[in-house]
Formats: sequence, structure tokens, C-alpha cells
Amino acid sequence: MYSVSNATAVPVAGHGAPPAPADRGPVAAGPVADADERTRDRVLAAVLENGPVSAAELGDLLGFTPAAVRRHLDHLSRAGVIEVKRIAKSGAGAGRPARRYVLSSQGQSSLGNDYLSIAALALQQLQKVAGPDAVRAFAVERFADMERRYAPEIEKAGPDIADRARALSEALTRDNFVSSTASIEAKAPLPAALSSVQLCQGHCPIQQLAARFPVFCDVETEVFSRLVGVDVRRLSTLSRGGHVCTTHIPTGRLSALAPTRPAAAPARLDEEINHQQERP
Repeated sequence: MYSVSNATAVPVAGHGAPPAPADRGPVAAGPVADADERTRDRVLAAVLENGPVSAAELGDLLGFTPAAVRRHLDHLSRAGVIEVKRIAKSGAGAGRPARRYVLSSQGQSSLGNDYLSIAALALQQLQKVAGPDAVRAFAVERFADMERRYAPEIEKAGPDIADRARALSEALTRDNFVSSTASIEAKAPLPAALSSVQLCQGHCPIQQLAARFPVFCDVETEVFSRLVGVDVRRLSTLSRGGHVCTTHIPTGRLSALAPTRPAAAPARLDEEINHQQERP
């Protein structure tokens, strides 16, 4: 089994190192197979955290030779837990698209919770009986806990939006969303107000639910907006086929617009829903 950081182990059918050559006795085969498995766990974790990522970049991150990292990438690709995405290079004379590795749908699903299929059926029945507003109320209640836990930590980061975005990313990573941030500075002739932070989440513990009920992504985006203090936009999501969940956070303002206001308690869900607007 492959394991990634604190995430649930990823089962792979037929996993195992090839039989040892004839000149290597059975005593040596075990340690070699274990070492290969541990190394592949590190490669898989690096793809999850940094994908889309090239083989050369993985080699630099992990200290592996190109031949070694490609051998492990080929094994993980055959197992179906990672896949290659071809991404066009920017600039003149860019040439052929670059090969980048990401977790496959099978790999993402394997990292999820076994109870998600049961939860999806329950929500489907709830929607049938009580309507879509009931599913949204459930999503609001679920993310209200996240907002209450994250708010004090993000407030400590101060009024700077980029600092708040980084604090949000750290909190998400602790909750197994494998989050990271990248600052994009607008350069002349573009106005500085176009600067932003891209918040990426390499793993979504409820990806299967969000694929069937996109309101989970919508409510999570609303929570992010309140936490950092500016209007944010989702550029891509894992549930809709993206490599990662990417949230665009504008940083052109010097401070957050307003203090963080946690979501309403469950007893006031109806009032909260009536005052929230769907984001595009």
C-alpha cells in the first residue's frame, strides 16, 4: 500500500517489487522491495503536494537521479495512481508541451473516505425530500466549523491579504487539503491592483461529494472570501476535473475589507442561507 503524508493509504492492485534476479538471494529481496516502496511513497507524496510537476523537478526536490525518479514514476503510472498531463510552455519558440505529473482520478479517490458513497446517497435522498436548499444548509453547517477554527489563526496574521492567504493555506494543509500558495506580482504596464495569490489545494477529502453536489465548492469559496477579507474566485476544482483546486485571491488592497465573521451557528442556518448569494 502507498501512503501519502497523513492521508489515507492508497491501495494499488498488484503492487509489489519485481522478483529479485537469480544472483540475489531471498534475504536481500525483502529490504530492496521495502526501500522501493518507501521511495515510491515519497515520490507519490511529492506529486500530490507539487503537481503538476516534471520529473526533473521531482528529482531536484527529492535528491534522485533522473533515471531513478522516472523508474518510480513509471511504476506509479502503471499502477494508475498518477498520470501525465501535457502543458504548453509559454514564450516564443516554446516547442512541444511539457510533461507534468499529477494524481489520477483513481489516486484522488483512493485518498478519500470510504464513507463518501454513503454520504452521497444520503444527500441525494435529502435533496429529493427537502430540496436543494436543504443540501446547501448541510454544506453551510459543515464549513461553519472550518471557519470557526480557522478565523482566530487568520486574524493573527494581520490585515495583509497575502499573509492571511498563507495562514489559510497552512490551516488547510493541517486538515489534509495539501495546500500551497503562489504570489503573482503585476508588473508594469499592468496596475499593481492586479497582483494576487493563487491558493492551491492538491487534495480534497470530499471530492466525490463535491462532484455530485457543487454547492460544497461554492460554500467553501464563500468561507475563504470571508476569512481573507476580499472577494475571491475559484479558477479550477478537482471535483470538476482540474489538476488542483485553485482559488484566485486579489492582493491589490493593503488590508482586509472587514473583520472575519464566522458563519452562523446551525440554529440560524435558515437566516444565513437567505442572506447568502450564489457566486458565479
